[in-house]
Amino acid sequence: MVGISVEAVLAATAALMAAAAGWSLGSVRRRDGPGAPSGEATFAVLHTISLASASLRTGLTEESARRAARHLRELLGVPAVAVTDTERLLAWDGAGDAHAETVVPLVAQVLGTGRPRVVVSELIACGDPDCPIRAAVIAPLTIEGRVAGALAAYGAGVRDERLQTLGEVARWASGQLELAELESSKTRLMEAEMRALRAQISPHFVYNSLTTIASFIRTDPERARELLLDFADFARYSFRDRRDFTTLAEELRSIHRYLLLERARFGDERLRFTVEIAPEVLPVAVPFLSLQPLVENAIRHGMRCGGMERLHVRIVAGDAGAEAAISVEDDGVGMDPGKLRDLLEEGRESAPHGGIGLVNVDHRLRQVYGEGHGLVIETAVGAGMKVSLRVPKSHTAVAR
Repeated sequence: MVGISVEAVLAATAALMAAAAGWSLGSVRRRDGPGAPSGEATFAVLHTISLASASLRTGLTEESARRAARHLRELLGVPAVAVTDTERLLAWDGAGDAHAETVVPLVAQVLGTGRPRVVVSELIACGDPDCPIRAAVIAPLTIEGRVAGALAAYGAGVRDERLQTLGEVARWASGQLELAELESSKTRLMEAEMRALRAQISPHFVYNSLTTIASFIRTDPERARELLLDFADFARYSFRDRRDFTTLAEELRSIHRYLLLERARFGDERLRFTVEIAPEVLPVAVPFLSLQPLVENAIRHGMRCGGMERLHVRIVAGDAGAEAAISVEDDGVGMDPGKLRDLLEEGRESAPHGGIGLVNVDHRLRQVYGEGHGLVIETAVGAGMKVSLRVPKSHTAVAR
C-alpha cells in the first residue's frame, strides 16, 4: 500500500502553490497588499513543480536529486538547498558550497526522528563574509511512512512562513517519491507475472513439439523443417526481452505458430482453428503474452484434459469503437461456471482443469486498463468456452 494518496499529493501541491507564490521566485515577487497571487506567480510555480516532478518520479537517487535540487531551490526562493538519502548527500545546489560538507551531520537528527528542525547555532560559518547562508531548515522525505532522506533549505535567516513552505515542499516531494516507488513496485510485479507466464509455457509442450518435429524428419522432411522454424520463432517471441506491450499482429503471429505446432502434434483433422481479424485492429497495442495463454487453455482443457476427439478453436478480433474486441472460443467440453469461478477466485491455475494463465491475464488487464477490462468467460458443461476481452486503442506498443 502507498502511504500517501493521490488526493493528498494534489492537496499538498495546492498548498505548495499558495505558499510558494508568496515568495520570491525568479523574477516573480510577492504581491503587496490584499488579493490572490498573480497569474504569473501561479504559472511559474506550476512550471517549476512540473520540472521537479519529472526528476523525483524516477526515485531518490543521486542523479534525480541533482536534477530536482535546482528546481526545488527556485521553488523555495532560497540561496541553497541540499537533498540527502539516509546515508549521504545526494545533491547541493546554490551558493556556499563549503557548507555541503556539514549537511550529513546536520540532517542526522531529522533522519532519526522524522521531524523537521531549524539549525542556526550549529551551522558552521564558512569564513566568507559575503556568504548568504546563516541558517538552515531541514525536513524529512518519507516513502510509505519511513524516512528515506531529507530536504534542507539554507538562507540568511529563519521565519515561520519559510519553515511552513519547506514542510509543504518536502511533503509534496515525498508524494512524488512514493509515486515513483509505486511505479517501481508495479514494474517488479509485472516482471514477476511475465516470468510466471513464461513458466506456464509447458515443458511438455516443448518436449512434444520437438518429438513431433522429429517424427516428420524421415516421412516429410520439408514439413519438419517448416515446423522447426515455427518452433524457433515461437520460442524467440515468448522468451525475448520483456515488453509491456506488443501489437495485436505480433501476438497473433506467435499464436499462429503455436497452433501449427499443436496441430502437427494432434493431427490436422483433430485440431482445427480459424482466425477472423479486422485489419484495422492489427496495430492495436495489447499486453505482451496476453492472448497466447487463452489459446493454450482452450487446447489444454478442451483437447488434453477433456479427451475430445476433435476441437475447433476460433479467434476473433474486431473494431468496437474506441476499443478492440477480442475473443478466443472453443467447442470443447466446457466447464461448470461455479467451479470455474471458484478456481479463478482462488487462483489455483495448477489444479486439474484450471485455466492456464487465465488468472494472470485477467489481473494484468485490470491492472493496465482498469477494473472494467477484465476477462469475460462464457461456459457450460458440454458447451465449450468463450473468453473475451476489450483493449482500448489509445495505448501504444513500445519496447522498454
